[in-house]
Amino acid sequence: MDGRVLLDSRNGVAVLTLDRPAKHNAITNAMAEALAEHARAINADPSIHAVLLRGAGDRAFCSGMDLKAVEAFPSAWAFRHRPDYPGAVRSIRKPVVAAVKGWALGGGFELALAADIRIAGRSLRAGFPEVTRGWVGGGGASQMLPRLIGHGVAMRLLLTGEQVDADEALRLRLVEQVVEDQELEDTTMALCRRLAALSPVAVQAVKAAVRQSLEAPLSAGLAYENEMNVLCLAALREATR
Repeated sequence: MDGRVLLDSRNGVAVLTLDRPAKHNAITNAMAEALAEHARAINADPSIHAVLLRGAGDRAFCSGMDLKAVEAFPSAWAFRHRPDYPGAVRSIRKPVVAAVKGWALGGGFELALAADIRIAGRSLRAGFPEVTRGWVGGGGASQMLPRLIGHGVAMRLLLTGEQVDADEALRLRLVEQVVEDQELEDTTMALCRRLAALSPVAVQAVKAAVRQSLEAPLSAGLAYENEMNVLCLAALREATR
């Protein structure tokens, strides 16, 4: 099989693994569809409280969409309706931690941007090379990067296609932490287990409120936050009856 996405769940943590290491975990259409299916399964499973997103092998988290998969679409209009794999990750209501090391390029780093927390291995090389190929990324970078790291830095990365290493990614706030590659899996799993031990209602309410802040004006965001606060209080009272 030429690429797959594995889903393994235990002790409240789901592990999503992009499993195509020979091709730097480049995403095929089938893998994109599998991510969407797994996202729906994760949302529907009350035993899953946190998600770890990782790439198989030592060389890459994900190098983006396989160019052969792009060429498989008969027209640009058909490509418009391709499976949205970063969107699938964004649709997950539970907290998602991305373990990124090696190559994380284009749609590959857009996948990481779709997560809530990014922890990088020392080998990380991240970038958005689409402009050098004559196009723009379609997985959210032009919208998420300015919100995450500011307009000027986002423009620098998107307009030049330059790559950054792990330390520069941390300085620019593309990632929240850098560890040695051999520590990455244990570090990210420990964080996922910590999140999975918290109230699932509270954790998902926090995520929903923060995501709302990216889209709504302050007044609407504050009102939404209050509603999430009341929801959590109602859940706590129900649990203690």
